[in-house]
Amino acid sequence: MLILLPPSESKTAPASGEPLDLASLDLPALTEARSEVAAELATVSERPDALAVLGVGPSLADDVARNRRLRTAPAAPALEVYTGVLYDALDAGSLSPEARRVAEESLLVVSALWGAVRPTDRIPAYRLSMGTALPATGKLSAWWKPRLTPVLDELAADGVVVDCRSAAYAAAWKPPAARTVTVRVEQLKPDGSRSVVSHHAKHTRGVVARQLCEAAASGTELATVADVRDALAEHWTVELTEPTARKAGVLTVVLDPQ
Repeated sequence: MLILLPPSESKTAPASGEPLDLASLDLPALTEARSEVAAELATVSERPDALAVLGVGPSLADDVARNRRLRTAPAAPALEVYTGVLYDALDAGSLSPEARRVAEESLLVVSALWGAVRPTDRIPAYRLSMGTALPATGKLSAWWKPRLTPVLDELAADGVVVDCRSAAYAAAWKPPAARTVTVRVEQLKPDGSRSVVSHHAKHTRGVVARQLCEAAASGTELATVADVRDALAEHWTVELTEPTARKAGVLTVVLDPQ
């Protein structure tokens, strides 16, 4: 099982620790590409128009300034650096040792800067979105796609893929459709109609990732998309649109009326 997550816009900067060691990150075939993007991001972040290039406002100037120190700033495991609604719901620190091991093996965060990182990969805080176009690379989702595809295709060669990414990050790599389900979240209204939700979708996707790690840790087999549906159906109303050879399936989690 491979669970794909987006990074968070907000990140917790480690207060201490050794700096980034690119060679130590998982998926070493991405090392050269990671180095290239990191170098350009640091250069861009020195420019007077850095905020405009990176598409952020003045309130995030300190975040952009951190980009200048990517190689020297303290680093920490990715799941300690990424924060926000999805990662709060995942709450990886409270997982049982068995579920934590599953998370370390199954979770993959697709990143505009690093391409993809594992939970235990030690990274510094940074500011960069997949929809950004840097001067040398152009739009990062398009730049990363040919570099991520051979690496992640091999990683996803066996087993089911549960895709919890947002659209910008999903554009950077398309997993094998026949074994992939994207996670959709809908809110049931009192009148029986439904609406697609955003904030609660992030929270629910974090809980989905957590519950799948716990299910696998307890011995539940998650070899197919139907297995994934059944594991989540213990907690929610879940609908599955089966994948085809050309199109990923959709796993719709239906939240009860608020």
